[in-house]
Amino acid sequence: MNFIQTRGIDTNKPAKAAFSEVILDPIASFGGLYVPEKLPELGEEFLQKHLQSSYKELALDMLLRFEVDIEKEILEEALALYDKFDDGKNPVPVVKVKEDLFVSELYHGPTRAFKDMALQPFGVVLSSIAQKRDENYLILAATSGDTGPAALETFKNRANVKVACLYPDGGTSDVQRLQMVTEDAPNLKVIGIHGVFDDAQSALKRLLASQDFKNTLKEKHTMLSAANSVNFGRIIFQIIYHIHSYLELVRTNEITMGEKVYLNVPSGNFGNALGGYYAWKMGLPVEKIIISSNENNVLTRLIKDGKYDLRQSEVVSTTSPAMDILKSSNVERVLYDLFGTERTRELMQNLEEQNFYELTQEELIKLQECFDADFCTGEEGKKYIKDTFEKNNYLMDPHTATCMKSYETCTKDGIKTIAYSTAEWTKFSPVIANALTGAQNMSDIEALETISKTASLPIPQMVKDLFSKEIAQKTVIEKENIEDEILKFL
Repeated sequence: MNFIQTRGIDTNKPAKAAFSEVILDPIASFGGLYVPEKLPELGEEFLQKHLQSSYKELALDMLLRFEVDIEKEILEEALALYDKFDDGKNPVPVVKVKEDLFVSELYHGPTRAFKDMALQPFGVVLSSIAQKRDENYLILAATSGDTGPAALETFKNRANVKVACLYPDGGTSDVQRLQMVTEDAPNLKVIGIHGVFDDAQSALKRLLASQDFKNTLKEKHTMLSAANSVNFGRIIFQIIYHIHSYLELVRTNEITMGEKVYLNVPSGNFGNALGGYYAWKMGLPVEKIIISSNENNVLTRLIKDGKYDLRQSEVVSTTSPAMDILKSSNVERVLYDLFGTERTRELMQNLEEQNFYELTQEELIKLQECFDADFCTGEEGKKYIKDTFEKNNYLMDPHTATCMKSYETCTKDGIKTIAYSTAEWTKFSPVIANALTGAQNMSDIEALETISKTASLPIPQMVKDLFSKEIAQKTVIEKENIEDEILKFL
């Protein structure tokens, strides 16, 4: 399968690229992104075929349907990393919370967040390609809290790869920060910046598009790639768990094959939602994709009003910090799919130059045929955490809690909902402890122990160990110094 570009073609990029090339060089012409030239069709025959398949069997078949130019043996090696999740036979449990609400738990990997679902196999694939080409790669990662730990975990000590990970200092939970700054592998560099996630992501996209930066890297015999969801190598693995979650409901007789469901996704950079959108386009029976936001509700306004307006906006720090994002990169891929190259380029240029774009009424109707949205405040989210725990005996993190409001406001009776839990309770324990007990100003370790006692849940050893590990990564800089710091690392 070939990949094409969302904003058209300039003279520096080929018109089409193979999957391996897209992984290694993820930014397309004019600062755009790569998308599949054509999605494979996965109709009811595909779903029936995999009704009794393992997660790995489903994943391998879907990757082969994409005709990726990666050897089957490498794909199998990459997917074998799911064996190390909490339950290797079922790395993504789907839990019934209410009669018509099911939670797909995406956090059972090594860093306790959904980014492991894509980044664990992605690390094997990218490193294998680099070794085969006898090339060295610098992988850039910008994180609002979960991409960073997952990228560092998958790439540590891998051959032909170094990672520079950018995070907003003070903008992540303590557990997320400790997962990053305690990593001591020599091929990893963690850089805290005085700023917000959007600053880190803007720096990443600028460097990926900078020919001068790439030329400087070439002098150091190094090529450039990225671990963020601008890279389709991430997105392709995020399609799989939407299909798996649907099949889980069929297996447990909660729905019949072909019955439509809602996919309810807590959304920051929109990669998780995009995976659901592509699954739908490929044949998964979906009624609509529901986008759940926090107070940084640019996506809600886009889907409700057709306006992406950042002119008066600043990032608000919330109880769900991994979603404290204003520029959601993967919306561009949906715009391309719905409206084509020229309109996508026009809209994205408007956003970059004016911090604003507006859809026509016809375009908005088309978008709303696919998506609905609502946002949840931190206080509302804490109430949902408490109520769901007390009434349904289910403990969720504050990102997952945003789905509870949109489940109430955006769904119709008779259609079941799959909501996606993106992080384990251990990642955001002070917020959850406050929601459950009213306790204020607790440290992470105090909050973890409080929740463990209240909910009768053990604290995973990997999380406990973070608080006694040595801090290996101490760099915190101004955002203007990011490029110099990365080059110093190399």
